[in-house]
Formats: sequence, C-alpha cells, structure tokens
Amino acid sequence: MLRGIVEQKEISKEKFEAKQNQIQDQALKRFMENESKKDSNLEKMSVESNTLKSRRKLLNDYDSIAMERILGNSDLFPISYLQMGTNSGNSICRIQIRDDKGSFIGSGTGFLVSENVLMTNNHVIDNMRTALNSLVEFNYQDDVNFMPCPTCTFRLNPEQFFVTDEELDFTLVALKDNPSSEKHPKDFGHLNLISEEGKILEGEYVSIIQHPNGGPKAVTIRENKVSSIFGDFVHYLTDTEPGSSGSPVFNDQWIVVALHHSGVPDPNKKNAWIANEGIRISSISNYFVKKYTTFSTQEQGFIKEVFPSLDVNDVPNTPKPTPPQKDVGYDDSFLGSDYKVDLPQLSEAMKKDVTCLKDGSYILDYTHFSIVMCRSRCLAYFTAVNIDGNQSQNIKRSGDSWNFDPRIPKDAQYGDELYAKNDLDRGHLVRRLDPVWGDKAIQANNDTFHFTNSSPQHKNLNQKIWLDLENYILQNAQNHNLKVSIFTGPVFRSDDMIYRGKFKIPAEFWKVAVMIKDDGKMSATAYLQTQKNMIENLEFAYGEYKTYQVPVSRIEEITGLNFGNLSKCDPIANIVSAGMVIGAPEHIKL
Repeated sequence: MLRGIVEQKEISKEKFEAKQNQIQDQALKRFMENESKKDSNLEKMSVESNTLKSRRKLLNDYDSIAMERILGNSDLFPISYLQMGTNSGNSICRIQIRDDKGSFIGSGTGFLVSENVLMTNNHVIDNMRTALNSLVEFNYQDDVNFMPCPTCTFRLNPEQFFVTDEELDFTLVALKDNPSSEKHPKDFGHLNLISEEGKILEGEYVSIIQHPNGGPKAVTIRENKVSSIFGDFVHYLTDTEPGSSGSPVFNDQWIVVALHHSGVPDPNKKNAWIANEGIRISSISNYFVKKYTTFSTQEQGFIKEVFPSLDVNDVPNTPKPTPPQKDVGYDDSFLGSDYKVDLPQLSEAMKKDVTCLKDGSYILDYTHFSIVMCRSRCLAYFTAVNIDGNQSQNIKRSGDSWNFDPRIPKDAQYGDELYAKNDLDRGHLVRRLDPVWGDKAIQANNDTFHFTNSSPQHKNLNQKIWLDLENYILQNAQNHNLKVSIFTGPVFRSDDMIYRGKFKIPAEFWKVAVMIKDDGKMSATAYLQTQKNMIENLEFAYGEYKTYQVPVSRIEEITGLNFGNLSKCDPIANIVSAGMVIGAPEHIKL
C-alpha cells in the first residue's frame, strides 16, 4: 500500500532540482521564524533537564565520560569511537535517481534501517515509479589507498513495502536481492532507530555520513553544532553538499537523531549556507504511532522492524479508513454516468450457495475490482474489474505471494494444496495488470494475489490462448485510452472432474468485456474457452484449443447469471449460441 504518495509523474532533472529549491526555501523560513522566537526561559530549562534524564538511559555504562562530552566539558573519546563510526557507515548508500528510460536525473543518500528497508527523503524518492527506476549502491567509497572499493548495487522493491510523507520529507522502501551478487542488503547491517525523544541537545555536536554531490562516501565529524531543536526539526552547523539529502545525522554515541534533508540558504549571499536542517527521528516515529492502525498487517510488520521500540499499545483500535469509492471495488458507473453497468445478478439457487462475509453481504471488494464466491466450489462465481487505459501502469511481477482472504473462512477458498506438483496454474480471473492503474496501482497489484481471485487453469490455457485474449483487451484499452469493464468466471457443471479426491476442476471459462465505442454506443462482447481436453489428463495435454466469441445470452444460459441489458449491446446477439471461433484479434466483432 502507498502512503502519502504524490502523483506518479515521470521525474526529470528540472523537477528534481525545483523540489530541492522548494525544500531549501521552506527550511530558511523555519530557521528565521525560530531565530525570532529563541528565549532562554524556565520552560526551556525544564525540557533540557528531562532530555538529559532520557539521554542517560541511552549511554553505555562503560563510557564513563560520555555525559561530560554531552555537557561540553570533555573532548576525550575512546578509540573505538572511530570504529563505531566506520561500522555505522556500512549501511549507508548512494541513490541513483533515474527516469523511465534509465537516464540519470540526480543522486541522494539513504541508509538501511532494517535488514531490507531503506530510509531516505521524500524529495529524493517520492513515488513508486521513481523507486522502481532508481538504484542504490553500497560501499561506494575509497579505501585507505584512496582507491575505489568494489560496490554492490540493488534495486528498490516498493511493491513489497513503501511509505512516504511529503511534510516530514521521508520515504521508507524495501530493497530487492540482486541475483548476480553474492551479497544481500542485510550483509551491510542497519542503523537502529530509537523512537524516544532526548537523543540530542542544543549546543551538542553531530556527525553526518553522506554522499556529497553523488560522490564517494564522506563524513563530517563532530564540529557540527546543534543550534536549534524545535517541532519536527533540528538545525545544525554542518558541512553538507547536494546529494547529501537522506543522510543519517548521528550524536556522539552514533545513534541516529535526525534525517538530513536540506541546507538553509543564506538570504544575503548566493550559494552560501547558514545552517542545515534535519527531520527528527522521534517525529517520524510519532507519525507511525498516529497512523499505525491504518496499515495492513504486513506493513505493520515492517514498521515494527524499523521502529522496534514503537509504542502502539495506547493507539485506539480504530477501523481503517475507507478509500474513496472509485478505488474500492467494482464501479458500476465507471464507463460514464449514462452507461451504468451493474454487477451480474445471481439466480436464486446461486444465492443459496454464496460465500458470505460476517455482516451477511457477499461482495468482496478489492482495489478496482470485486469478487463473488461460490461456497460449495470454493471458487469465484464471477469477478468484475474496471480498467482505465489512460492511467494504466506496468508494475513488474516479482516474488508472487498468494494469500487467503481473511474476511471469509479459509476452507471456502482453494489454496496451494490444489496447485502443487501438476500443470495447473493459479489462473488470475482478474488479470494482474487490469486493475493496476492510478494512485492505488501497487495495492491493486497485490490484491490480485488472493486465492479468491484464482481458479485452476491448465498452463496451456492460462499462459497461451486465454492470455492472448486478455492482452488484446488490455492493449486496446491502453492504446486508445479506453475504459473497459470486464466480467470473468468459471462455468460450474455437475460433471466437472474431481481432482485429488476433493477438488472440482471447471472445464470452461468465460469473459464479458464492456466498452464504449467511438460512436458513443456501448459494446458487450462475450468469450468462452474450454480446457476439458487439457485437464482430463493433467500430465498430458492434447488437441486443438479454440477460443470462441459467443453471445452474452450464452454465458447467461450456462452460468445462471443475469447480465441485465448487456445482450442489447452485443454485436452477435442473433448468432447461434455456439458462437464463432477467434483465430486472431481482428476476428472479434465489436
């Protein structure tokens, strides 16, 4: 699920630089406002006293003079301090920001905050599209002989986990393994994030490990004084350069206190800086405390890995917010207010055998599509999806993970037991790419991997013939910026083959596609495909497999569904129900 994501337009060098300038202007405004408010008062002293108490809990008992350094009374450090800094730097990487063509746009810095989750700025990576195109490079630095070290490059995996917020200017995104590399992201370690406040004081010093100007890793050590701590921000006098955005800001114990995101420009001198600004880690942690219950179980798992001390015990168990109707479930007005296309209606017999949710309803809504399940067959009666060719996104398939829908009983859904060690595919009824459009594209992609959306299809059907038809429909929607509504499902017959003693395998599948033609008229076309000769012997498929365009009324006849007035929009409504063989896309009558 995407959180706080902005419109996923293609990034450009101009847009990237404009965003950086905007961040700098905002930082300057905050700096000037805070300078005018500074006052040494009792309230401030009380806050600092409480901060010191919190800080003492974070100190190593063996570092006897740590508190002296914090108070500015000592500059002595154990020699291990340098090694601790080196170890902390292992998890910091350069980010190469690239566009859809792979062209280099700019660079930033990021760092691992769990075994495979990276933190950087929102203005570095603000959407899934940019994340998918960008690369992260670890060990981009010089050795003791000033020679380049061997690097290790990974791609980002926003499909697995992606959270971003423009106001706090942070992004968390998962990483992918590199199949050509012996190393994994976890091999570079990670920086532990502490949720509590009190990790830094005004007047104390910070260090930053960064990739200035996209160059090799560099560090600014200690002579970087914290000038202000206010609200969600920290100001400090530290040397940084463009490309340092997304760097971790450390205190003297190498604890991350802030996420560096901008320099504060000198209003009186061009190309000069009066301070730097970072986002407090405690503020980012508090963001997740407030929004914790709005995240999925999977997302919560990632969040707890990033913030192990996150206090969510007192967070009210409020229901997750319902997205706008256009994103949840099938939209019957999707093709336009004058072209309402209702969900097909179940017969009375089908209603008695429907799988219901706890509230008694039976429509399972997902992102841009809906499903109605048959209880006795543990498969869908039908699926209904809206396709927007104008907003379609090409999200790559990786690491398929099929899940049971927790809203209905597990035993009402066929799972992996059916598909193991045979030629049956988990056939997507709602094709994976069909609902993948708009701001909810990633969630829609993930939603298609529910067992409720799968049906046992022989690989030769799922991967060849049926796929050709699905490709044709989707490509036409994309090429002509069309909106299409698709209904798909299996044909249930009493004599369907029983497999492995309990699974009934449908011998036929149907599809009904509804679109508005150039002349403003609605077109409803229906298709039927058999796999009967494929599944009679699952190990040996044979014969010629044909796809038929059939009248919508034929689908109604063999399924028991009622498609309302769609038959009136069917170009072959008067053709015999046997239909016509489709040998090529151009044979389809619209």
